[in-house]
Amino acid sequence: MQSSSSVPSSKTQVQKLPTGIEGFDDVCHGGLPTARSTLVSGTSGTGKTVFSLQYLYHGICHFDEPGIFVTFEESPTDIIRNAASFGWNLQELIDQDKLFILDASPDPEGQDVAGSFDLSGLIERISYAIRKYKAKRVAIDSMTAVFQQYDAIYVVRREIFRLIARLKFIGVTTVMTTERIDEYGPIARYGVEEFVSDNVVILRNVLESERRRRTVEILKLRGTTHMKGEFPFTMGNQGITVFALGAMRLTQRSSNIRISSGVTDLDDMCGGGFFQDSIILATGATGTGKTMLVSKFIEDAYCNKQRAILFAYEESRAQLLRNATSWGIDFEKMESDGLLKIICAYPESTGLEDHLQIIKAEIAQFKPSRMAIDSLSALARGVSLNAFRQFVIGVTGYAKQEEIAGFFTNTAEEFMGSHSITDSHISTITDTIMLLQYVEIRGEMARAINVFKMRGSWHDKRIREFIITADGPQIKDSFTNFEQIFSGAPHRISDEQLPGVFKAIE
Repeated sequence: MQSSSSVPSSKTQVQKLPTGIEGFDDVCHGGLPTARSTLVSGTSGTGKTVFSLQYLYHGICHFDEPGIFVTFEESPTDIIRNAASFGWNLQELIDQDKLFILDASPDPEGQDVAGSFDLSGLIERISYAIRKYKAKRVAIDSMTAVFQQYDAIYVVRREIFRLIARLKFIGVTTVMTTERIDEYGPIARYGVEEFVSDNVVILRNVLESERRRRTVEILKLRGTTHMKGEFPFTMGNQGITVFALGAMRLTQRSSNIRISSGVTDLDDMCGGGFFQDSIILATGATGTGKTMLVSKFIEDAYCNKQRAILFAYEESRAQLLRNATSWGIDFEKMESDGLLKIICAYPESTGLEDHLQIIKAEIAQFKPSRMAIDSLSALARGVSLNAFRQFVIGVTGYAKQEEIAGFFTNTAEEFMGSHSITDSHISTITDTIMLLQYVEIRGEMARAINVFKMRGSWHDKRIREFIITADGPQIKDSFTNFEQIFSGAPHRISDEQLPGVFKAIE
């Protein structure tokens, strides 16, 4: 296999080496600069060691580039054991002479007198290993252990600079880890590590509203471009996954094929049904019929022999099955026939990035034609608006990429009267928006439905009554001679005041 760094795009342009870490190379605009050093800094538990091991592992497995891992803290045995939890068989790579773990743990009896610290022996050992294994990648974990062992920081800086200069001269691409004290404080604990590195990557694990949120930021990539800002990432069974939402391209195909909502009258309101690659949002107060619409959407997929997957974050599996049965929908049969998969989880069970990773993994495994999330607002509780919007962009972008029709619900806080659908900043991401609301008409409570938005299609703009029966939903023209229904103060208007289009319909 050809080396990932063997073909330069330009003699003057900085060449980049792909890390193989999903999403990270998008943030880097192609990977880390070749034959240079990158400092990966973060507080304890942010994933620095995992990052460096994943960088080496993918280099070996995907690009046939042998690697050297230099450890100053953990024993090689512990490193191999920990890597196995991500499905990385390092021992196999070691046996194949593709990977070498160099144990450089400081000698407990070592001297810390100023001027006595010398990395010459280690530099020669690393250089020899690089030549022997024809290594292209080196990871050093971690610089902090070296500084903790010796008091003379200026001497340690001098020796580390010698090490980095040697590695750069040899032509290997190096990742070094270091620890910092605060998530948004100084880049590194001793304040000098970043100055001997060409590039700096910061990993964070911030506590937001009692949940941890991991992000990665590229502080600098010397001589080349990269995306700015923090990007969420998660650590799953296969290592680190970065959600480079800013790198998403709106290149998905647009379909004119229609699919049914499962409700004939609603299809008519939408000009013949939803587009098969659209994202639909049903928003309204609790009990207005959002979950019923989701159930009918799923039932229609089953009737057309299509797979559907439902992610439920507000109701248990037993509740979902009971509610569907009351509407004449048999979720259990759909599951037994292999056309439906239901995933129930508490929103607080994990962070948004982990929820997104689970959704993507389940979809990749089940390969549905339709997906539904009930509800998005449950996931929005206790997180920042920016984090929630990034999550929704990630879900909708992945659904469109896989050409899956997505039906999402959002629970409005207002029980009656108008409510904003832009508070959660997701209205612009969706293709179709349906408003469901309680209204008081003639001294009685009723439900109203309106197709507020349908991108690329004519749709019925009337506000119509939405009735839930034992046989399913029914949509009627009960509000034809009323206005200001969604404002919470409906009143009757005379026939002379009716718009001409409504008269024509009657």
